[in-house]
Amino acid sequence: MFKFFKEKLKSWIGKTKEEIEEKVEEKKSEKGEVEEKLKKHPKKTKEIEPIKREAPTIEELEAEKKTSIFRKLKGKFQYKLSEEDFENIFENLELLLLENNVALQAVEAIKSHLKKELIGKEIKKQEVEKEIKEALKNAIEEILIEPDDILSLVKEKQPFVIVFFGINGCGKTTTIAKLANLFLKNNISCVLAASDTFRAASIEQLQQHASALGIRIIKHNYGSDPAAVAFDAIKYAKAHGIRTVLIDTAGRMHTQNSLMAEMEKICRVTQPDLKIFVAESIAGNDAIQQAKTFNETIGIDGSILTKTDVDEKGGTAISISYMTKKPILYIGTGQNYEDLELFNPKKFIKEIGL
Repeated sequence: MFKFFKEKLKSWIGKTKEEIEEKVEEKKSEKGEVEEKLKKHPKKTKEIEPIKREAPTIEELEAEKKTSIFRKLKGKFQYKLSEEDFENIFENLELLLLENNVALQAVEAIKSHLKKELIGKEIKKQEVEKEIKEALKNAIEEILIEPDDILSLVKEKQPFVIVFFGINGCGKTTTIAKLANLFLKNNISCVLAASDTFRAASIEQLQQHASALGIRIIKHNYGSDPAAVAFDAIKYAKAHGIRTVLIDTAGRMHTQNSLMAEMEKICRVTQPDLKIFVAESIAGNDAIQQAKTFNETIGIDGSILTKTDVDEKGGTAISISYMTKKPILYIGTGQNYEDLELFNPKKFIKEIGL
């Protein structure tokens, strides 16, 4: 998972470490040259009568000795990063992030954070790699949002209504089944609403999942009003004491105005407690633009990324989090019902090598 991103980051950190260490060596060399010149041409000073004072105590002499040693070490092994140094270093990181599906806006946010943390900071030679990794880790942590556990949220209201959105082929219907499976394993009953009355075979696909999981599905004929299907599912849940309603909707491109309007109607009718955007982690910039448009249209509450197990890059999670300012709730890690994992920002950052 995220192998390409991890390898690229490792390479960049190593190269940056070498560049800063070279700067430290240059600084040491320049200082040595100056000290050598001073030895050859010592500065003449006027002789002045020494000031009489009491002899220093042993404690004072020891303290002065330690301070002197620290100053020497500091001069030898530390380097203060200038703005010019930072711009040169970040240029390569910017290309790396863009190459790994991190949106330009998110890249700029990372740059701003790193600037505050690194410019003007004195970095010890032996801690260069640690400082760079820590700064980049903090920058990404600032973007990623810790998700709430849906299992806890559903206890707040009954029935708890969740609507799912996304384009065709993103794995939305399978993700709904995975979440239903998770609920069932935690003794949370659910009913499915087949509100995708637009795409051929969509109802049959959801029916297969419902049958496999042993749960009820509410469906109408193709061409029916999707909002009416969702309304009936909520009504059924209330009548039978079912705790959650999971509403499947037609996959739509963010540019299809009529289907986007239909999505708004479903939300008006059902007043969902959670609106989830589903996208492929490997879709990159396409998924980022979709998330942005869906969020602007209906105001999503979070996202689920599918196919993260085959995603070599990983930047989609950073980008969607930044563009929507909403958390990644879960990630899909395979085709089985159990392959749904609560998103953990710290684990994600570790996966990319930070």
